[in-house]
Amino acid sequence: MEKLIITAALTGNVPTRDQTPHVPLTPEEIAQDVSRCYDAGASIFHIHARDAQARPTLDLDVFKKTARLIKSRNPEAILQLSTGARAGKDWEARANPVRLLPEMASFTTGSSNLPGIVYENAPDFIRFLADVFRDTGVKPEIEVFETGMINNALHLVKKGLLAAPLHFDFVLGAPGAMPGTVKNLVFLAESLPPGSTWTVAGIGKAEIPLATAAIAMGGHVRVGIEDNLRLPDGILATNAQLVKKVVSIAREMGRDIASPEEARQILSLDPQRKDRILTQID
Repeated sequence: MEKLIITAALTGNVPTRDQTPHVPLTPEEIAQDVSRCYDAGASIFHIHARDAQARPTLDLDVFKKTARLIKSRNPEAILQLSTGARAGKDWEARANPVRLLPEMASFTTGSSNLPGIVYENAPDFIRFLADVFRDTGVKPEIEVFETGMINNALHLVKKGLLAAPLHFDFVLGAPGAMPGTVKNLVFLAESLPPGSTWTVAGIGKAEIPLATAAIAMGGHVRVGIEDNLRLPDGILATNAQLVKKVVSIAREMGRDIASPEEARQILSLDPQRKDRILTQID
């Protein structure tokens, strides 16, 4: 079984300081948390931005400052910038994090009814964003909230807008989307074409059980305060504690942890593109 890639989703758009004192919000706090999670065993860092009032933002200056601080402290870290709609629906603004040329960025290939909002990714927008991924050569992580999003991504491959092998992230347990069950995880994993790679992001209490299942199945794992605020015993968690929990489970199950270099090989990331973001953020 190949080594386990751990992604840390540190901040997201939803968690607040009222919910947990451990959520990093400023570029400095996010970079510090990246260092702690990197030392604990994470290789990929899913990055959102917040403004001065801690609200979700697509402001490129905030993304640039965050990326600059992260790369100065952990140059081997794999950055995966968010294109999510909670921070704004403007197409160009959502695409701009991809144009910073990180190694990876998120790409949700469908819409969902999430609490209080329609998480909208219309067909025309999906094609637009696929064009940006194709033109920049940034690796998309296909965010899958339900099965149709897999088929939408594979359709983009057929149209020549995305290149196989694709990497998927199964987001399970979000209210309004697919429940966070092992049965659903198995179904989604078995729905992928050969050669694909996948990660699971369990929401809330589903995070650690689904992470454990993914470790056993040969998939990869995303954890972090974006998805879940607590350890299994109910105590509010830090991002580093959640990474350490997955590392501990993986070691008990006999699965080694991938380094960033090994993660690049597993995900077919071009090592020559590792530092392209530095040309955009200096």
